[in-house]
Amino acid sequence: MEHITREEAYDLLKKYNKDPFHIQHALTVENVMKWYAEELGFGADAEYWGIVGLLHDIDFELYPEEHCIKAPELLREGGVGEDIIHGVVSHGYGITVDVAPEHEMEKVLFAADELTGLIWAATLMRPSKSTKDMELKSLKKKYKSKGFAAGCSREVIERGAEQLGWELDKLLTMTLEAMKATEDEINTEIEK
Repeated sequence: MEHITREEAYDLLKKYNKDPFHIQHALTVENVMKWYAEELGFGADAEYWGIVGLLHDIDFELYPEEHCIKAPELLREGGVGEDIIHGVVSHGYGITVDVAPEHEMEKVLFAADELTGLIWAATLMRPSKSTKDMELKSLKKKYKSKGFAAGCSREVIERGAEQLGWELDKLLTMTLEAMKATEDEINTEIEK
C-alpha cells in the first residue's frame, strides 16, 4: 500500500497549521503513536501510526467547528490514502462524526489524543517543565481535578480506554511513559 511520507505529512500539516501549540501537539501525538505501535507489537507499522498521529488535527486550527469533518477534503487534496483518512476522522467518533475507531491504531489515537493534552498541561505546571520526573500519582491527581485542563474531556479518555479494553490506569501509565520516552525527540523537532 502506497503511503504519504513522513516529510510530506509534516509539510501538509504545516500548510494548515501555523500555531506552535498545534504543531507541538501534532508532534507529541505522532511520537506517542509510534511508541504505542512498538509497545503493542505493531512495530513494522510505527511510521504509519505516527503519520496518522501527526495529521490527526489537520483541520482543527482553521476549521474548529468542522473538526474531523473538513479533514478528509484537506487530506485527499494532499494525496493521503483513505486508510489514513479513516484513522484521522475516527478520533472524532461520538464528538463530531460517527466514524468508529476499528483498528487498534485508531483506538489508541482516540484514547491517547486528549490525554496527551492533559499530560502536557500538567507538565507545564511542573518546575522542570518535563514529563520525565512526573509520577503517575501526580498525573492522577490532576486528572481527577475537574477544573484542571477542563478542555481535555475525561469522558473521551475513559471511552478510549474502554474501547481498548484497558483499565484507565493502564492508559494513563502507558501514555505518560510514551511522553517521557519521546520528549527529547519532540523538543528537538520543535527547535528545528
